[in-house]
Amino acid sequence: MSKKSKFLILIFIALSVVTCNKKDPQKEETILKGSVTILVDETLTPVMEDQVAVFESYYDAKIKLDSKSEVEVLNDLINKKTGIAILTRKLSSQELKIFEQKKIKPRITPFANDAIAFIANKNNNDTLIALKDVIDFMKGMPNLSIKGLVFDNPNSSTVRYMNTLAGLKAIPQKGIYSFKTNEEVIKFVAQNDGMVGVVGVNWLSQPSPKMQEYVDKVNVLGVKGTTSTNFYTPSQNNIAEGKYPLARDLYIINCQGYSGLGMGFASFVAGDIGQRIILKSGLLPIRIPGRRLSIRKEIINEKK
Repeated sequence: MSKKSKFLILIFIALSVVTCNKKDPQKEETILKGSVTILVDETLTPVMEDQVAVFESYYDAKIKLDSKSEVEVLNDLINKKTGIAILTRKLSSQELKIFEQKKIKPRITPFANDAIAFIANKNNNDTLIALKDVIDFMKGMPNLSIKGLVFDNPNSSTVRYMNTLAGLKAIPQKGIYSFKTNEEVIKFVAQNDGMVGVVGVNWLSQPSPKMQEYVDKVNVLGVKGTTSTNFYTPSQNNIAEGKYPLARDLYIINCQGYSGLGMGFASFVAGDIGQRIILKSGLLPIRIPGRRLSIRKEIINEKK
């Protein structure tokens, strides 16, 4: 055998060893074990951080949350940068067709009801706002009670939601301010009178320690819907009864295409423990967790 042939055989063996030693993520990952990145709509970050922390405490899993705007989340999901996303809407028919072409059937799990909240500086005397006034302001009609509307991100789910209500294709320029995150919106409104912030209610019901001082400086406004005569705040009770006009459903979109952590995490969030975390966060769970009551036939007096 020539030296050249021996050399080629050695290269082939080396490549085979390297290939065999490479770990297949689908084989290493199960529904309760492994590591994965989950894309999350930035408006939902606080509650999903709690879900991940508890899930990791139960199972041998490592989940990295990647918080982005809705448009960025969808783009990364479609481009297969990861296979799991947390969104405030289902996939559209066009988006579903893209995954069908890739021979992937997305698993969609509803897990909570969220709400968009309007906030104002506590120096403002008015704690009520009509949804019609907000929509008219977005259409360019001036309003003495609204100095400006403040959104988190031009590509966010809140902007898309409000544009849909107003019948607009793009966020208007006049009187509209946008930042990058809900935290920046809350800080800006807390420091500026007359501004109305548009944020995910989870950032208000479950603020981080560094955000608490800013949340304390804003009021959550009561909102009157376009077909209502009363004003309602985004409380769990008002969302459950369908009274609050800016409620929305939340979904886990699993496009992994195999039985991985996406399936296990979705089952966990939609299960008893996950739903209790939702309830504690101030959002409304899809299923209200039950309570176990212990009924005694007689009262035991422990006092001596």
